Amino acid sequence: MTLTATRAARSDVYISENIEGVTRSFVKKLFDGGLVRINGSPVKPSAKLKPGDVIELELPEPEEAEAVPQDIPLDIVYEDADVLIVNKPRGMVVHPAAGNGDGTLVNAVMFHCGDSLSAIGGVLRPGIVHRIDKDTTGLLAVAKNNAAHLSLSDQLKDRSLSRTYFALVHGNIKEDGGVIDAPIGRSSADRKKMAVDREGREAVTDFEVMERFGKYTLVRCKLRTGRTHQIRVHMRHIGHPIVGDRAYGVKNEEFSLAGQLLHAGEIGFIHPSTGEKMTFTAPLPEDFERVLGVLRKRNA
Repeated sequence: MTLTATRAARSDVYISENIEGVTRSFVKKLFDGGLVRINGSPVKPSAKLKPGDVIELELPEPEEAEAVPQDIPLDIVYEDADVLIVNKPRGMVVHPAAGNGDGTLVNAVMFHCGDSLSAIGGVLRPGIVHRIDKDTTGLLAVAKNNAAHLSLSDQLKDRSLSRTYFALVHGNIKEDGGVIDAPIGRSSADRKKMAVDREGREAVTDFEVMERFGKYTLVRCKLRTGRTHQIRVHMRHIGHPIVGDRAYGVKNEEFSLAGQLLHAGEIGFIHPSTGEKMTFTAPLPEDFERVLGVLRKRNA
């Protein structure tokens, strides 16, 4: 694999930021194994890159991996023979990937459900119909059989599966609500991030102001589409990044937070077997409520 540097940077940092799903620790192993060359010569991870430098990587063949059950506590909101609704905590990755081989929601769900999971997502994503980011909290629907998985997937496509999020953002949004219709694609500046891009995929978010705190605004967002990092990218795009967002937020945050204050608070869908319309809600997590409490006291 060959990359051409577009900016000055440490070589290990640049590589980890420009290959999706690769961690710094994995990159270090490549350097240790002599599998990285800059302009034809082996270098150390700390070697400085200049624009135009050619990076050659020898990537090892991927190993066959399979998620394994792990006894990890789950906050189960609802469960029957077809679906499992889980309230995901902050810091938990949804499924195994590079750098996150275990300790994920999938590992926990496999332990809880045993063989009762859809196989459509493959050995690393059994039952997973949709995802939320590691540091986003809230509701996730898991399919316990293939028929349920196909039904929920179809509802995602035709937008009858509804997902509502709550976010605290920087700045005072003057409008009471609106629609952000801006396509999203992979960022050309940082391949680990997404960005509004005219050539990207359609992305539409409805938002409604719930509470104003001067320098901050609490909003409710409803997804019409489900692009990676959609709400985080869209709120930044309109000049109101989410509080605590380390990737798309602001520097020198006022509050000490482990991640963005973005919560998947409501999910609704047609039950795959009964045809019944079902809606589930989850309260805001403790750190989100704590920040709101501080802001409400200021406004009192």
